[in-house]
Amino acid sequence: MKRSRFSEGQIIAILKEQEAGMPTVDVCRRHGISSATFYKYKAKFGGLDVSEAKTGTTLQPQKRGPEPKTRIIS
Repeated sequence: MKRSRFSEGQIIAILKEQEAGMPTVDVCRRHGISSATFYKYKAKFGGLDVSEAKTGTTLQPQKRGPEPKTRIIS
């Protein structure tokens, strides 16, 4: 698996620049990434703080047991 050029903290800082009002095109140009990469980062890290991203607590969904089987009674 390819290693990322940016750490999680750097990615979150890039996303915060865009949230602060800088146009997406300018953010991508400044950091040398494509807009597709930017939106992939946004889907993965959007709304997270650096501490949350490092712990990974909100990135992985909670594991649940199997769903109970339902019976249809007619």
